Amino acid sequence: METEFPPLPPLQTGIRGRCPRCGQGHMFKGFLTLQPACEACGLDYSFADPADGPAFFVICFACIPSVLLGVWLEVAFTAPIWVHLLITGPFMLATCIPPLRPLKGWLVASQYFYKAEEGRLA
Repeated sequence: METEFPPLPPLQTGIRGRCPRCGQGHMFKGFLTLQPACEACGLDYSFADPADGPAFFVICFACIPSVLLGVWLEVAFTAPIWVHLLITGPFMLATCIPPLRPLKGWLVASQYFYKAEEGRLA
């Protein structure tokens, strides 16, 4: 007999990397690698396919400001390459890599919450 689970908000469970069904189990086994199933409720994560979604959001919201910072440094100060390596490089890494995991978790949880699946011809 299957247990009834209350609907959990995808933003709350996904950003924390928790199971979208029970909110207890961990969704990830590595930085971006999904577990095969939830260790608490047994939800199979094979339904999840966020594809390039997290990378798209990071490109839109983190990479563009990083590039603008580099261009601004170059235009305003004619910064040498070592300044770009010390300022723009770490800024880009700090704004592009950390959001990937919460965004992927949010997309997977949203797919579960909204019952997303492959389209079918009618």
